[in-house]
Amino acid sequence: MTVVESVLSWVPEPLRKVLIRHRELLKFAIVGGTTFVIDNGIWYLLKLTVLEEKPVTAKIIAIIVATIVSYVLNREWSFRTRGGRERHHEAALFFLFSGIGVALNSLPLYVSRYWLNLEEPHVSRLVQEVADFTSGSIIGMLLAMFFRYWAFKRWVFPDELGQKRSRGRSLAPVDDPAEELGHA
Repeated sequence: MTVVESVLSWVPEPLRKVLIRHRELLKFAIVGGTTFVIDNGIWYLLKLTVLEEKPVTAKIIAIIVATIVSYVLNREWSFRTRGGRERHHEAALFFLFSGIGVALNSLPLYVSRYWLNLEEPHVSRLVQEVADFTSGSIIGMLLAMFFRYWAFKRWVFPDELGQKRSRGRSLAPVDDPAEELGHA
Protein backbone atom coordinates (compact mmCIF):
# COMPACT_ATOMS: atom_id res chain seq x y z
CA MET A 1 0.00 0.00 0.00
CA THR A 2 1.41 3.39 -0.99
CA VAL A 3 1.64 6.39 1.34
CA VAL A 4 -1.24 8.14 -0.38
CA GLU A 5 -3.43 5.03 -0.37
CA SER A 6 -2.88 4.62 3.36
CA VAL A 7 -3.74 8.30 3.95
CA LEU A 8 -6.84 8.03 1.76
CA SER A 9 -8.02 4.89 3.56
CA TRP A 10 -8.65 7.02 6.66
CA VAL A 11 -10.68 9.63 4.77
CA PRO A 12 -14.48 9.43 4.35
CA GLU A 13 -15.61 8.66 0.77
CA PRO A 14 -16.97 12.14 -0.18
CA LEU A 15 -13.77 13.83 0.97
CA ARG A 16 -11.67 11.10 -0.67
CA LYS A 17 -13.12 12.05 -4.08
CA VAL A 18 -12.18 15.70 -3.53
CA LEU A 19 -8.65 14.72 -2.51
CA ILE A 20 -8.25 12.48 -5.55
CA ARG A 21 -9.38 15.36 -7.77
CA HIS A 22 -6.74 17.54 -6.11
CA ARG A 23 -4.11 14.81 -5.92
CA GLU A 24 -1.25 17.13 -6.81
CA LEU A 25 -2.08 19.33 -3.84
CA LEU A 26 -2.40 16.24 -1.63
CA LYS A 27 1.02 15.00 -2.71
CA PHE A 28 2.47 18.48 -2.16
CA ALA A 29 0.96 18.47 1.34
CA ILE A 30 2.44 15.05 2.14
CA VAL A 31 5.86 16.24 0.97
CA GLY A 32 5.31 19.38 3.02
CA GLY A 33 4.47 17.33 6.12
CA THR A 34 7.63 15.28 5.65
CA THR A 35 9.81 18.33 5.20
CA PHE A 36 8.03 20.04 8.14
CA VAL A 37 9.28 17.23 10.40
CA ILE A 38 12.78 17.45 8.90
CA ASP A 39 12.82 21.26 9.19
CA ASN A 40 11.66 21.33 12.81
CA GLY A 41 13.85 18.42 13.87
CA ILE A 42 16.98 20.09 12.52
CA TRP A 43 15.90 23.54 13.75
CA TYR A 44 15.39 22.43 17.33
CA LEU A 45 18.53 20.30 17.29
CA LEU A 46 20.60 23.31 16.17
CA LYS A 47 18.70 25.86 18.25
CA LEU A 48 19.07 23.86 21.46
CA THR A 49 22.74 23.00 20.89
CA VAL A 50 25.31 24.74 18.68
CA LEU A 51 23.21 27.72 17.52
CA GLU A 52 21.42 28.50 20.77
CA GLU A 53 22.12 32.22 20.41
CA LYS A 54 21.16 32.31 16.70
CA PRO A 55 17.67 30.84 16.27
CA VAL A 56 17.03 32.53 12.90
CA THR A 57 20.31 31.14 11.51
CA ALA A 58 19.35 27.69 12.83
CA LYS A 59 15.95 28.02 11.15
CA ILE A 60 17.51 29.03 7.81
CA ILE A 61 19.88 26.03 7.88
CA ALA A 62 16.99 23.70 8.71
CA ILE A 63 14.86 25.15 5.90
CA ILE A 64 17.70 24.73 3.38
CA VAL A 65 18.12 21.03 4.24
CA ALA A 66 14.34 20.51 4.09
CA THR A 67 14.22 22.38 0.75
CA ILE A 68 16.74 20.00 -0.83
CA VAL A 69 14.63 17.04 0.28
CA SER A 70 11.54 18.89 -0.98
CA TYR A 71 13.05 19.36 -4.44
CA VAL A 72 13.69 15.65 -4.88
CA LEU A 73 10.28 14.60 -3.56
CA ASN A 74 8.33 17.25 -5.46
CA ARG A 75 10.15 16.65 -8.73
CA GLU A 76 9.91 12.89 -8.59
CA TRP A 77 6.48 12.53 -6.99
CA SER A 78 4.23 15.59 -6.46
CA PHE A 79 4.82 17.19 -9.87
CA ARG A 80 6.24 14.19 -11.74
CA THR A 81 3.96 14.69 -14.74
CA ARG A 82 4.76 18.39 -15.00
CA GLY A 83 7.88 20.21 -15.96
CA GLY A 84 9.99 19.11 -18.87
CA ARG A 85 12.69 21.74 -18.62
CA GLU A 86 16.35 20.89 -18.49
CA ARG A 87 17.06 19.65 -14.98
CA HIS A 88 19.53 22.45 -14.19
CA HIS A 89 17.01 25.11 -15.30
CA GLU A 90 14.23 23.49 -13.30
CA ALA A 91 16.48 23.17 -10.22
CA ALA A 92 17.58 26.80 -10.53
CA LEU A 93 13.96 27.97 -10.61
CA PHE A 94 13.03 25.64 -7.75
CA PHE A 95 15.80 26.95 -5.53
CA LEU A 96 15.17 30.58 -6.53
CA PHE A 97 11.52 30.33 -5.45
CA SER A 98 12.50 28.25 -2.45
CA GLY A 99 14.94 31.00 -1.47
CA ILE A 100 12.04 33.44 -1.49
CA GLY A 101 10.18 30.83 0.57
CA VAL A 102 13.07 30.76 3.09
CA ALA A 103 12.76 34.53 3.48
CA LEU A 104 8.97 34.30 3.88
CA ASN A 105 9.38 31.46 6.39
CA SER A 106 12.03 33.28 8.43
CA LEU A 107 10.36 36.69 8.45
CA PRO A 108 7.73 35.99 11.15
CA LEU A 109 10.39 34.46 13.43
CA TYR A 110 12.62 37.48 12.90
CA VAL A 111 9.72 39.82 13.70
CA SER A 112 8.79 37.79 16.77
CA ARG A 113 12.32 37.71 18.16
CA TYR A 114 13.76 41.08 17.20
CA TRP A 115 10.84 43.48 16.71
CA LEU A 116 8.43 42.15 19.30
CA ASN A 117 11.26 41.07 21.68
CA LEU A 118 9.61 37.72 22.38
CA GLU A 119 12.85 36.28 23.71
CA GLU A 120 14.57 35.87 27.05
CA PRO A 121 15.06 37.98 29.21
CA HIS A 122 12.02 39.98 28.02
CA VAL A 123 9.73 36.94 28.34
CA SER A 124 9.93 33.52 29.96
CA ARG A 125 11.58 30.59 28.18
CA LEU A 126 8.16 28.98 27.65
CA VAL A 127 6.75 32.12 25.99
CA GLN A 128 9.86 32.39 23.83
CA GLU A 129 9.55 28.77 22.63
CA VAL A 130 5.81 29.06 21.96
CA ALA A 131 6.40 32.31 20.04
CA ASP A 132 9.27 30.71 18.09
CA PHE A 133 7.17 27.70 17.14
CA THR A 134 4.11 29.77 16.26
CA SER A 135 6.01 32.32 14.20
CA GLY A 136 8.66 30.06 12.65
CA SER A 137 6.86 26.77 12.22
CA ILE A 138 3.24 27.77 11.76
CA ILE A 139 2.91 31.31 10.36
CA GLY A 140 6.18 31.29 8.40
CA MET A 141 5.65 27.79 7.07
CA LEU A 142 2.12 28.60 5.90
CA LEU A 143 3.25 31.79 4.12
CA ALA A 144 6.08 29.95 2.40
CA MET A 145 3.93 26.92 1.55
CA PHE A 146 1.23 28.90 -0.24
CA PHE A 147 3.82 30.92 -2.14
CA ARG A 148 5.87 27.84 -3.15
CA TYR A 149 2.85 25.82 -4.28
CA TRP A 150 1.73 28.68 -6.51
CA ALA A 151 5.26 29.36 -7.84
CA PHE A 152 6.10 25.69 -8.44
CA LYS A 153 2.91 25.09 -10.43
CA ARG A 154 3.28 28.34 -12.35
CA TRP A 155 7.00 28.45 -13.19
CA VAL A 156 9.01 25.44 -12.00
CA PHE A 157 6.76 22.55 -13.04
CA PRO A 158 4.31 24.14 -15.50
CA ASP A 159 1.57 21.88 -16.82
CA GLU A 160 2.13 22.88 -20.45
CA LEU A 161 5.54 21.19 -20.37
CA GLY A 162 4.19 18.02 -18.74
CA GLN A 163 4.01 15.98 -21.92
CA LYS A 164 7.76 16.32 -22.45
CA ARG A 165 8.43 14.96 -18.98
CA SER A 166 5.97 12.10 -19.39
CA ARG A 167 7.69 10.77 -22.51
CA GLY A 168 8.94 7.30 -21.90
CA ARG A 169 6.13 6.72 -19.40
CA SER A 170 2.69 5.61 -20.36
CA LEU A 171 0.73 8.56 -21.71
CA ALA A 172 -2.52 6.64 -21.59
CA PRO A 173 -5.10 8.24 -19.34
CA VAL A 174 -5.48 6.68 -15.93
CA ASP A 175 -8.93 5.13 -15.44
CA ASP A 176 -8.77 5.38 -11.66
CA PRO A 177 -7.27 8.68 -10.44
CA ALA A 178 -6.47 7.03 -7.09
CA GLU A 179 -4.19 4.65 -8.98
CA GLU A 180 -2.13 7.59 -10.27
CA LEU A 181 -1.56 8.76 -6.70
CA GLY A 182 0.37 5.67 -5.82
CA HIS A 183 3.02 6.01 -8.52
CA ALA A 184 6.34 6.85 -6.98
